[in-house]
Amino acid sequence: MCANSGRNPGPPPSGSPLCFALCYDGRLSLFCFLITAGLVLIPSVPQIHYGIVPQVWGAVLWGPVLYYALINMIIRFVLRNHDYQVAIRASFLGFAVAVSVLVISFAPIEWQQFGVYGCFMSVFHYSEFLVIAYANPRTLSLDSFMLNHSVHYGLAAAASWIEFSLELYFLPEFKRFSYIWLLGIGMCFFGELVRKAAIITAGRSFTHLVQDEKHSDHKLITHGIYAYCRHPSYVGWFWWSIGTQIILLNPICIGLYTLVSWLFFHDRVYVEEYSLLNFFQSDYVRYQKRVPTGLPFIRGYLIE
Repeated sequence: MCANSGRNPGPPPSGSPLCFALCYDGRLSLFCFLITAGLVLIPSVPQIHYGIVPQVWGAVLWGPVLYYALINMIIRFVLRNHDYQVAIRASFLGFAVAVSVLVISFAPIEWQQFGVYGCFMSVFHYSEFLVIAYANPRTLSLDSFMLNHSVHYGLAAAASWIEFSLELYFLPEFKRFSYIWLLGIGMCFFGELVRKAAIITAGRSFTHLVQDEKHSDHKLITHGIYAYCRHPSYVGWFWWSIGTQIILLNPICIGLYTLVSWLFFHDRVYVEEYSLLNFFQSDYVRYQKRVPTGLPFIRGYLIE
C-alpha cells in the first residue's frame, strides 16, 4: 500500500465541489498545477503571437522556461518538506501542459501532434494524483503521480520520443496523416475516462499496488463500470498507452507498446485475481462468470 500523506483520511463530503472534497495535498496540488499552467500560458501566448520573442523554433520556449523557474523559486521559498514535494511535481506537470499547448498553437505543423501527446501525458500523471486524492486519500503519496512508475516505463517513453524524432527528421511527410492520429486522441480520451471512472467507483478499495492481504474496508466492487469489465483501470491504461503512440504515428512503438502492455496486464491480472479469489472466494468466482476482464484475450486466473 502506498504511504499515507496523513491528511484528511475521511471520505469526501457528498455533493461537495471538487476543490472542497479534496484532502489538503489534493488542494495544494490542484492550486499549483493550475496556477503554473496559467502563469506560463497567459504571458507567453501574446508574446509569441505578436513576435515579441524571437521567432526561431526553440527560442520561443525561453520565456515559458523563465516563468517556470520563477514559479519554482517562489514554491521553494514558501513551502517545505512534503508540501514542497507535492507542489513541485504538480507545478512541473502544469508547466508541461502549458508548453504542450504552446507547441500545438505555434510549433511547425509536424510538431503539433507531439504537443497533443504532451498534453495527454501530463494530464494523465497529474489526474492520477488528483483522483486518488479525491477517491482514496488514505493511500495518497508522492508515488501517486506515477512519475517514477518504473525504469521500464521511462525507457518506453524515451523510445517513443526517439522514434518520433528520427522519423520526423528522415520521413517528415509520414507524420502528417492527421486523420490517423485523431484515432489516437479518441483512444486516449476513452482510456482516461475508463481508468478514472474505475478509481472513483472503487474508492477506498483502489490502490496502485496489487494487495496480498485483505483489509477491513476492502470490498468487492461489481457496480458502475465494474459491471462491464473486471479490470477497468487496466483497460483504460492499456488503450491509453497505445493511443499515445498512434498520436505520435510511431509504427514501431505502436507494435511494441501493444505487445508489452498486453504481456504486462496478462501477468498482472493473473496475480491480482489469485489474491481476489482468496479474498472473496465464491463471490468472485460468480463475478468472473458474469463479467469479462475487459482486456483482449486475457481471461485472468480461473478455477476450472
